[in-house]
Amino acid sequence: MIGTVSLTVANLEHSRGFCERVLGLRCGTAENGSVRLGGDGGETLLELVADPAAPERPPGTTGLFHYAVLVPDRAELARALHRVLENGWRFTGASDHLVSEALYLRDPEGNGIEIYRDRPRDEWETKGDEIAMASLPLDLDSLAAEAEGSGGEPMPAGTTMGHVHLNVSEIDATERFYARGLGLDVTVRSYPGALFLASGGYHHHVGANTWAGEGAPPPPDGARGLRHFELIAEGAEPREATDPSGNRILIRGRPA
Repeated sequence: MIGTVSLTVANLEHSRGFCERVLGLRCGTAENGSVRLGGDGGETLLELVADPAAPERPPGTTGLFHYAVLVPDRAELARALHRVLENGWRFTGASDHLVSEALYLRDPEGNGIEIYRDRPRDEWETKGDEIAMASLPLDLDSLAAEAEGSGGEPMPAGTTMGHVHLNVSEIDATERFYARGLGLDVTVRSYPGALFLASGGYHHHVGANTWAGEGAPPPPDGARGLRHFELIAEGAEPREATDPSGNRILIRGRPA
């Protein structure tokens, strides 16, 4: 499973305000030029680290495609829909992925964000040895009607970081690293230019794509965007790793 996602941002207060107002996250700690945010009383999902001198991540480089905030149910996804719109922010997309329903947007510094809810696992279907996933239009009218209360309520404590999706330079090397090296299972490899991996039968904890270009280089050291993300595995020894595209992972154990 995925733990905290850490980002370098140029304007910490602007980014924090966006996360609190538009995403509905709450600040847990704020110190030494960084803030940690999560659901209301829940675990930390996002760390923002300030570096006003950090260069922008250039187009056509590896790094974060999006981080994905998983809400507990469809009513919470509907509240997220209203919260974003009530704060005057725009979505970049909305999709029915068969296993989930998802909303997409970008933060003030251009980082991609997905907010989604999973369908029950007994509704997931398979296609051969893969979990069946697609990108179909999301019924936004039906979703909007699910909301109870206002969009001003914070995300609940049951909100988690469901997955991360990365821009990578090459799919085969990515599969070797995450599947053979870190032990994740490939769940979907038939999606054009992309690969999805997970543990525990989930549809994906890590997504990877070459949509920024085959052979894309990493961004400059210290660029805005992804610093690292946590990958949590039972019994794992804490360590750091860097995938073949330069994306950093902090591997953290949990009791078996």
